[in-house]
Amino acid sequence: MGAFVISKRFNDEYKFVFTSRKGKVIFTSLSYELKFECEEEIEKFKGSIESAKFLKFKSSGGKYFFKLVFNDNHFATSRKYTTELLLQKGIKEIVTYGAKAEILDFSVDDFVFED
Repeated sequence: MGAFVISKRFNDEYKFVFTSRKGKVIFTSLSYELKFECEEEIEKFKGSIESAKFLKFKSSGGKYFFKLVFNDNHFATSRKYTTELLLQKGIKEIVTYGAKAEILDFSVDDFVFED
């Protein structure tokens, strides 16, 4: 099953990724100022995944990707795929496992570093 993984960006904002069952990143969210905003957005998404829209694009380099639109807002952008079939498999993974996916938190504030 896939997982939502929360982490901190270099600018101290938070983001999350959705990873496949094999651990590959499928999409990366927008930035959030506070960690609880990530958690809330993930829960909203999991509860209403059927209303998500996947807008498909092809980059100038010939790679395929999608933008995930949720509640009429850009929610996340996928990784780049080499084929349209792989892109479709990524979308299927979200639709199939997204509602049941666990949330993992790897943001730096939760770790204690000792000297």
